[in-house]
Amino acid sequence: MPQYLVAIHHPDDYDPFVKEDEAMSRDIDVLNEEMIAAGVRVFAGGLQPVSRAKSLRGQPDGSALITDGPYIETKEYIGGFWVLEAADLDEALAGGRKAAVACRARVKVRPFH
Repeated sequence: MPQYLVAIHHPDDYDPFVKEDEAMSRDIDVLNEEMIAAGVRVFAGGLQPVSRAKSLRGQPDGSALITDGPYIETKEYIGGFWVLEAADLDEALAGGRKAAVACRARVKVRPFH
Protein backbone atom coordinates (compact mmCIF):
# COMPACT_ATOMS: atom_id res chain seq x y z
CA MET A 1 0.00 0.00 0.00
CA PRO A 2 1.36 3.49 -0.82
CA GLN A 3 2.78 5.59 2.03
CA TYR A 4 2.25 9.32 2.54
CA LEU A 5 3.91 11.95 4.69
CA VAL A 6 1.48 14.20 6.57
CA ALA A 7 3.65 17.11 7.78
CA ILE A 8 2.51 19.77 10.23
CA HIS A 9 3.88 23.25 9.45
CA HIS A 10 4.43 25.85 12.16
CA PRO A 11 5.33 29.51 11.71
CA ASP A 12 8.89 30.50 12.57
CA ASP A 13 7.84 32.08 15.89
CA TYR A 14 5.70 29.11 17.03
CA ASP A 15 5.86 28.49 20.79
CA PRO A 16 4.33 25.11 21.75
CA PHE A 17 4.08 26.16 25.40
CA VAL A 18 1.74 28.98 24.39
CA LYS A 19 -0.13 27.42 21.45
CA GLU A 20 -0.62 23.81 22.57
CA ASP A 21 -3.26 23.44 25.26
CA GLU A 22 -4.96 20.38 26.78
CA ALA A 23 -7.75 20.41 24.18
CA MET A 24 -5.24 20.32 21.33
CA SER A 25 -3.25 17.51 22.95
CA ARG A 26 -6.47 15.55 23.46
CA ASP A 27 -7.50 16.07 19.82
CA ILE A 28 -4.11 14.82 18.62
CA ASP A 29 -4.31 11.79 20.94
CA VAL A 30 -7.78 10.96 19.60
CA LEU A 31 -6.54 11.28 16.02
CA ASN A 32 -3.56 9.00 16.75
CA GLU A 33 -5.85 6.38 18.30
CA GLU A 34 -8.18 6.60 15.29
CA MET A 35 -5.30 6.17 12.83
CA ILE A 36 -3.90 3.20 14.76
CA ALA A 37 -7.33 1.54 14.95
CA ALA A 38 -7.79 2.04 11.19
CA GLY A 39 -4.37 0.50 10.55
CA VAL A 40 -3.13 3.48 8.52
CA ARG A 41 -0.53 4.95 10.87
CA VAL A 42 2.99 3.69 10.25
CA PHE A 43 4.82 6.21 12.41
CA ALA A 44 4.22 9.62 13.96
CA GLY A 45 6.32 12.11 15.85
CA GLY A 46 6.51 15.64 17.10
CA LEU A 47 9.77 17.51 16.74
CA GLN A 48 11.72 19.55 19.29
CA PRO A 49 11.63 23.34 18.86
CA VAL A 50 13.32 24.70 15.74
CA SER A 51 15.97 26.31 17.95
CA ARG A 52 17.35 22.78 18.53
CA ALA A 53 17.71 22.03 14.80
CA LYS A 54 20.98 21.65 12.93
CA SER A 55 21.30 22.06 9.17
CA LEU A 56 23.92 20.33 7.05
CA ARG A 57 24.98 21.51 3.62
CA GLY A 58 27.24 19.41 1.41
CA GLN A 59 30.44 21.14 0.28
CA PRO A 60 32.36 20.63 -2.99
CA ASP A 61 35.26 19.03 -1.08
CA GLY A 62 32.98 16.28 0.26
CA SER A 63 32.64 17.75 3.75
CA ALA A 64 29.43 19.08 5.28
CA LEU A 65 28.93 22.53 6.78
CA ILE A 66 26.85 22.30 9.97
CA THR A 67 24.92 25.36 11.18
CA ASP A 68 22.47 25.98 13.99
CA GLY A 69 18.81 26.21 13.10
CA PRO A 70 16.70 25.11 10.17
CA TYR A 71 18.18 27.77 7.87
CA ILE A 72 16.34 26.95 4.73
CA GLU A 73 14.80 30.01 3.11
CA THR A 74 11.36 29.75 4.72
CA LYS A 75 9.28 31.28 7.48
CA GLU A 76 7.76 27.91 8.43
CA TYR A 77 9.16 24.61 9.57
CA ILE A 78 7.92 21.07 10.16
CA GLY A 79 6.78 20.69 13.76
CA GLY A 80 5.67 17.06 13.54
CA PHE A 81 4.49 14.42 11.13
CA TRP A 82 2.72 11.16 10.44
CA VAL A 83 3.65 8.46 7.96
CA LEU A 84 0.42 6.83 6.77
CA GLU A 85 -0.36 3.86 4.60
CA ALA A 86 -3.36 4.73 2.48
CA ALA A 87 -5.07 3.22 -0.55
CA ASP A 88 -4.71 6.46 -2.50
CA LEU A 89 -4.15 10.21 -2.22
CA ASP A 90 -7.80 10.88 -1.34
CA GLU A 91 -7.55 8.61 1.70
CA ALA A 92 -4.27 10.27 2.73
CA LEU A 93 -5.86 13.72 2.32
CA ALA A 94 -8.68 12.65 4.64
CA GLY A 95 -6.04 11.97 7.30
CA GLY A 96 -4.37 15.26 6.48
CA ARG A 97 -7.62 17.18 6.97
CA LYS A 98 -8.05 15.61 10.41
CA ALA A 99 -4.43 16.46 11.27
CA ALA A 100 -4.92 20.11 10.24
CA VAL A 101 -7.95 20.36 12.54
CA ALA A 102 -6.37 18.53 15.49
CA CYS A 103 -3.05 20.43 15.25
CA ARG A 104 -4.63 23.78 14.36
CA ALA A 105 -1.93 24.18 11.74
CA ARG A 106 -1.17 23.98 8.04
CA VAL A 107 -0.54 20.45 6.85
CA LYS A 108 1.16 19.10 3.73
CA VAL A 109 0.45 15.61 2.35
CA ARG A 110 3.06 14.07 0.03
CA PRO A 111 3.45 10.56 -1.33
CA PHE A 112 6.70 8.65 -0.89
CA HIS A 113 8.44 7.26 -3.99
